[in-house]
Amino acid sequence: MLFLSRYILQTYIVDNKIKQLKHKREQALAGGGEARIESQHKKGKLTARERLHFLMDEGSFQEIGMLVTHRSTDFGMEKEKYPGDGVITGYGTVNGRLIYVFSQDFTVFGGSLSETHAEKICKIMELAIKNGAPVVGLNDSGGARIQEGVVSLGGYADIFYRNTMASGVVPQISAIMGPCAGGAVYSPAITDFILMVEHTSYMFVTGPNVVKTVTHEVVTSEELGGANTHASKSGVTHFACANEIEAIKNVKNLLSYMPQNCEDKAPALPYEPQNELRPELNTILPQATSQPYDVREVINHLIDADSFLEVHKDFAENIVVGFARLAGCSIGIIANQPAFLAGVLDINSSTKGARFVRFCDSFNIPLLVLEDVPGFLPGTDQEWNAIITNGAKLLYAFCEATVPRITVITRKAYGGAYDVMNSKHIGADMNFAWPSAEIAVMGAKGAAEIIFKREITSAEDKEAKWKEKEQLYSDTFANPYRAAERGFIDEVIAPAETRLKLIRAFKMLENKVVNNPRKKHGNIPL
Repeated sequence: MLFLSRYILQTYIVDNKIKQLKHKREQALAGGGEARIESQHKKGKLTARERLHFLMDEGSFQEIGMLVTHRSTDFGMEKEKYPGDGVITGYGTVNGRLIYVFSQDFTVFGGSLSETHAEKICKIMELAIKNGAPVVGLNDSGGARIQEGVVSLGGYADIFYRNTMASGVVPQISAIMGPCAGGAVYSPAITDFILMVEHTSYMFVTGPNVVKTVTHEVVTSEELGGANTHASKSGVTHFACANEIEAIKNVKNLLSYMPQNCEDKAPALPYEPQNELRPELNTILPQATSQPYDVREVINHLIDADSFLEVHKDFAENIVVGFARLAGCSIGIIANQPAFLAGVLDINSSTKGARFVRFCDSFNIPLLVLEDVPGFLPGTDQEWNAIITNGAKLLYAFCEATVPRITVITRKAYGGAYDVMNSKHIGADMNFAWPSAEIAVMGAKGAAEIIFKREITSAEDKEAKWKEKEQLYSDTFANPYRAAERGFIDEVIAPAETRLKLIRAFKMLENKVVNNPRKKHGNIPL
């Protein structure tokens, strides 16, 4: 009888403890309460937990720090506490692969960052570095928690430091699902890719009210720092998404092209060899060398069907960058775009290309360069805004890259831009050219005007003489054969053969090893 009484008492105590745990979990799952969740939905936004539901494989998410609460006692804060403190952190799988994630909860103190909120984020970032898995941040925050003063500011700096330590070690992706202002913008800025949602997310260092006070400019949040603004004007965001579901799909798609960490290789999909010739490429270029074409058409004929994921699509459109698959393997593509500004290199395209090259090199993703470049964009605007320094970023990125690097020159390769676009001289492994390639210091017309100026000015029929000398220069230099004779081009190939040549070349290069000179780090021209 005594034993039975003890058993009943023990069971009662355990049941009460489990009920207490269940109650605390229910509090955490409730976030800021039904009213605030409804308000979130009315804005067209998902809650922090709903976002995790759509991102993670079903049943895989393991939460860390569910019962953490803030430590603030100022301004009556000790009377208002929510388990989790405005951010959900943990780990799980996306398409069967481990990731670490944090999702800020706007229904709790507007998702504002406190000391404990920051500690939770830092904890999963440290785990990610130790275990070699990507970090995904779902940002939706009103900024630093004002009631905590400098402690919340210190929390931001703790995160920035870990973003920097994780850079190049594990992939970092930031999805901006709501406001992201002030100091909060610098964590996403350090990460590898930023996605924003149109009309519901924005990023800026100083908001419209401060801008109006200081510069007297009247501007809305959307105009100042909305998704389309940062996708097309500043280049801060890599993807502008129509809604949160599309943003989450893009995160999952991005992850599929990346390895888990810098020591790993990107996952390859099964691929059965087939007829790799693409005859349509033989006629894809316009007859006139000055006529534009969309380089995406060339890309789509070279890669596995429907595998191109373009990055920074609406920014610096004179260069196209993105991920694709070739025979099932992940590659990064950098291509001049003749359909926009004739494909010239300028400040924005150089920095866009350089950033992408450095990401791919950090994570062992081979690089394919499609070159059709007439040179660098001339003008005072470019020179005064440092095209020299910015163009050098792309040059530096290619020179520094140790991954397999292949270049295909489709048409123009003029001047210093020929050197910069992954030429043999800066360490490219294989350089192919189509018969249509023109590799020269400049175009035939400009070259003839310099070389034959005296001869032509004294000629009777100047116009005929100009055309004759232009043709002479073109026949002599504006072709791929001089470069091939020197070994600067490994092979001149028929366009139809390009995919086959690329598959074989990347296969040959898959075990490439380069040991750069020992140093702390280089000093890229920033």
